[in-house]
Amino acid sequence: MKPYIIFNPIAGSVNDAQRILAALKRLRPIAVSITKKTGDAAKSGRQAASDGRPYIVAAGGDGTLNEVVNGIARARHRPVIGILPLGTGNDFARTLGLPFSLDENIDVLRAGKTRAVDVVRARYFVNVSAGGFSGIVRNKITRQIKRSWGPLAYIRGAAAALPKLHAYKTRIVLDEREELSTALYNVVIANGRFVAGGLPIAPDADPADGLLDVILISKRSAPEMALLAAEIILGKHFSSNAVIFRRAKKIVVRSRPGMWFNVDGELVGRAPAVFQILPRALSFVVKR
Repeated sequence: MKPYIIFNPIAGSVNDAQRILAALKRLRPIAVSITKKTGDAAKSGRQAASDGRPYIVAAGGDGTLNEVVNGIARARHRPVIGILPLGTGNDFARTLGLPFSLDENIDVLRAGKTRAVDVVRARYFVNVSAGGFSGIVRNKITRQIKRSWGPLAYIRGAAAALPKLHAYKTRIVLDEREELSTALYNVVIANGRFVAGGLPIAPDADPADGLLDVILISKRSAPEMALLAAEIILGKHFSSNAVIFRRAKKIVVRSRPGMWFNVDGELVGRAPAVFQILPRALSFVVKR
């Protein structure tokens, strides 16, 4: 299939947009839509789906992909999505096991092998949403910080947000059956495995199992939080008594104060929030 390409020329790892555009010609695209501002990728994705395009390539970072997903998730005809990971994080591309070499990834996009994956309905997303301290951190990460710090942008944002660290009195309902009420620093709803440029926040998450991984970070002392941060980097945090882990199809979150949530790296709003899985609602191009 010839793809309709949505290209973000200011994505975090783009240094030479013309070189990338030249490489994309190998895909023999029907058209290339170049984004200029926030919302353009969603608009282009929605229009492409409306026009019946069978295959869309999101060439950009996690934010570009999330816009494309939101653009097509409500469409009657949902195109196959390919990813050309060009951001600083590219976390859902990691979950799918995609290569980060431009030429290798174009080979994957040309081969066109697909996998059906789950979509989460809140604002639609395919990777991870985080609320609480993570939401504050993301609010501190400017485009300039993303470009200058690259994969370490999250650490830079965390340092800036640390003085604002506080717990949230949180009530969480899982599948309308289990209720948890506790003081939390973080609520993480994961369909994919990685956040912040490769941190394995949900190392066993499967984006096609019809379930969301729910990771709750309880209120702890500063030394305990520092240890937990190291465990998260290693993907060993589920052994910590500061972490509560569940799986569910629907999650309702209420908190005081209302925690900020980000979706795939973009700040979207405050609790109360409802997250619900849509099993295998979209198809993505993957490696063989």
